[in-house]
Amino acid sequence: MILTVQPGTSSSDARLQVGANLYRCAIGIGGAHRVKQEGDGRTPVGNFGLRRLYFRPDRLMAPESGLQASPLTPNLGWSDDPIDPSHYNQLVTLPHQYSHERLWRSDRVYDVIVEIGYNDDPARAGRGSAIFMHVARDDYAPTEGCVALSLPDLLHVLRGCDDDTRIEVLESAEI
Repeated sequence: MILTVQPGTSSSDARLQVGANLYRCAIGIGGAHRVKQEGDGRTPVGNFGLRRLYFRPDRLMAPESGLQASPLTPNLGWSDDPIDPSHYNQLVTLPHQYSHERLWRSDRVYDVIVEIGYNDDPARAGRGSAIFMHVARDDYAPTEGCVALSLPDLLHVLRGCDDDTRIEVLESAEI
């Protein structure tokens, strides 16, 4: 299965197409572009595999999916520090001495996370990290580079995903 992210008319508005179905989603505040750098707010353009699925076990059951699902714990994070010599753009256990993103959050956007296989084989320092599919804010506010859907839409999409699923992000038009 291929999930296709089609940027819309504003920099962060987009649609996720899965077969004949279209889902509203948010992308990075900088739109979707081929050139991606750490912290630029852009969603990377390309065709990527889906890696692991994470979920908050205190808030929902493991989503129905062909992807491997792992429960989050309060001590998990994601290294986003280009100077981290061995864990940049990887899951880390907290505390972690380098800059990182906490995965256990109160705002619910990380209640379900799907790791997108961007800049991970191998990870190149500064090219961007922590690119996920996750839960959108109620107003579909822009992300820092991720693809965000409503929780019901994300759970619906995940039902059809497996290890062969790809996500293709198309480039934003110049606005």
